[in-house]
Amino acid sequence: MQVNDKVVVKTDGSDDREGTILLIEEFNEGIMYLVSLPEYPKGIWFFNEKEGGEGTFVRPIQQK
Repeated sequence: MQVNDKVVVKTDGSDDREGTILLIEEFNEGIMYLVSLPEYPKGIWFFNEKEGGEGTFVRPIQQK
């Protein structure tokens, strides 16, 4: 995924939400995505673990 890509974000206790990637930071354990959501237009950080599975919170919109 890249900056400006449309994505789906998984959150606790809520339906998946659509947003746009603003910034990406890579770490040894995975990748942090700053995602703009309607209620957080300046962005909120989400972390995808390298192993994926339950640790994947940001997905490309076509994998919804």
